[in-house]
Amino acid sequence: GQQLVQSGGGSVQAGKSLTLTCRASGYYYGRTCMAWFRQGRYTEREGVAKIDTSNGRIYIADSLKGRFAISRGDAESTISLHLNDLAPEDTARYICAAGDTAACNHGLWALHEYYHWGQGTQVTVSP
Repeated sequence: GQQLVQSGGGSVQAGKSLTLTCRASGYYYGRTCMAWFRQGRYTEREGVAKIDTSNGRIYIADSLKGRFAISRGDAESTISLHLNDLAPEDTARYICAAGDTAACNHGLWALHEYYHWGQGTQVTVSP
């Protein structure tokens, strides 16, 4: 069946970097909008970054531009989220999602556009 499997994450000090990976199986990976969201303990789920695997179009949340990046992973059917210069406010559960390529045609982050979600991975940043 279709599933998204995440890896990476953990606990780091402020200023450090992490890379999260999401592997899609059972999808036509070449025509999918793959996205990362995050949810803090007391915050709503928010969009972080997304990539259209058919044309490479990328969106990064405005507040995260310059620190976070998204790319196709080295392994087949994977995407990576690169978190740089991490700060305590980046502490959250990071969740991979897959949707139709239409979800990557705009800079909005509508949860209903994503039909599959990964299991989430915790990132904790200490001061």
